[in-house]
Amino acid sequence: MRALILAAALCASAATLAAPAFAQPAAAAAPAYSTAETTIGDLIDNPATRAVIDKLLPGVSTDPQVDQGRMMTFRQVQSYAPDKFSDETLAKVDAELAKLPAPKS
Repeated sequence: MRALILAAALCASAATLAAPAFAQPAAAAAPAYSTAETTIGDLIDNPATRAVIDKLLPGVSTDPQVDQGRMMTFRQVQSYAPDKFSDETLAKVDAELAKLPAPKS
């Protein structure tokens, strides 16, 4: 009797373990770079991301004060210069950054 109950429990467990793998869609990969997660220093030091910054935020990468914010993100700096780093502008930067491939390890 115990063997029958144990076998039924194992079959039920196996069925529930396999089912969710098909039922759940795969999560979309997060972008490699973003104005909320990637530091300004990292974005400026990378030639591909710097090109995006130079295109959409002209003068930022060469501003003498940029060194003060290298360890911050553009979203963190936004409160200090909301006209320069508006939600609309940073959304455009994020859209362009999302097109770039992740760095090779």
